[in-house]
Amino acid sequence: MKIFLSTDIEGTAGIVDWSQVVGPGPKYEAGRRLLLGEVNAAIDGALAAGATEFVVNDAHWTMQNLEPEELHGEASLVSGRHKPLFMMQGLDPSFDAVFLVAYHGAIGAERATLSHTYNPNAFHEVRLNDTPVGESAVNALVALAHGVPVALLTGDAATADEARPFLPDLEAVVVKDSLGRFAAQSLHPTVARARIHDGARRALGRLDELRPPVIELPARLDLSLQSADMAEIATRLRGVERTGVRAVRLEDGDPLRLYETFVTAGILARTLVDAEPD
Repeated sequence: MKIFLSTDIEGTAGIVDWSQVVGPGPKYEAGRRLLLGEVNAAIDGALAAGATEFVVNDAHWTMQNLEPEELHGEASLVSGRHKPLFMMQGLDPSFDAVFLVAYHGAIGAERATLSHTYNPNAFHEVRLNDTPVGESAVNALVALAHGVPVALLTGDAATADEARPFLPDLEAVVVKDSLGRFAAQSLHPTVARARIHDGARRALGRLDELRPPVIELPARLDLSLQSADMAEIATRLRGVERTGVRAVRLEDGDPLRLYETFVTAGILARTLVDAEPD
């Protein structure tokens, strides 16, 4: 049984501030250790359910957050940027299930710790087939393209709620109760890891019942960007339609190509952000 893990960091128990997820600094070093514990717990739980092979995509920030020597010995690691498929690089049809570990809620969530959708300086909102979504649903497009079910998601309750319309069979492990964007009541890391371990084991125990993501095709992504020039530059991509001053629409019957266009639009928008003075 072959498992693909895409891991962010903001959804980790105990993490509530940007200093814990962006380095350098002692708080970031502590944050990345908390993340490592949850990733390894998910792998241990999957091993208990009979999984035999793991690929972990370190998908946050510079994508070099997990120490290779401390990662579970059964896993190979995809790290560094810029990856062609970004948070889902490494997934292909040979996998039996996808795990989304330490994911966070979308920028528009009422209560989600460190909420954003890909680049908070570029995207104000993302809608998939008219439903506001976060990174879990956007990344599910790649899982759909390869016919692989998303079996496990860990994070806060808002993250789980956003994913369920597209991942109805999901095993969600909630490790913290978000009180706002920069506050949460978290489980103790030991308890969070135990629950992630058990959630991974349960999810794979019913693998035969799990379906690939439920996303109607052709799928449509409506992007609300932070500025008009971001919307304008996104239209340089084939198939991107401008629908408002700061809004564009992407539509495609191929979910993988739709995801690739979305990622590229985000990279183009980010070039404008990076060019601005502090």
